[in-house]
Amino acid sequence: MAKILVVDDSPTQLTNLVKIVQNHGHTTVTATNGLEGYEVAKQEKPDLILMDVVMPELNGFQATRKITRDTETQHIPVILVTTKDQHTDKVWGERQGAAGYLIKPPQESELISKINELLG
Repeated sequence: MAKILVVDDSPTQLTNLVKIVQNHGHTTVTATNGLEGYEVAKQEKPDLILMDVVMPELNGFQATRKITRDTETQHIPVILVTTKDQHTDKVWGERQGAAGYLIKPPQESELISKINELLG
């Protein structure tokens, strides 16, 4: 079982993602913006991060870049989970260091499959 950090400024999305992850046996920690997500990642050292993109403070792209370039957190895979569905957004997310990119709302099977692939 893994510890997964879920970062989303929408209480509904946060609750839905946490529920899916916990239903599959993982524990969760949460953050409600990119800056908090980065700080929680440094403190909690989760096994994986689910990151929204459109958020206050730091957006998900900026937070992912900070996480993947920080020596304390660069080993943690980040999956961007976002409404931004353009190919250019996906490419930009990968350039920031994201290991995965899912469009909201993600299919539960697709989300768990990507989590398992990256934790594997």
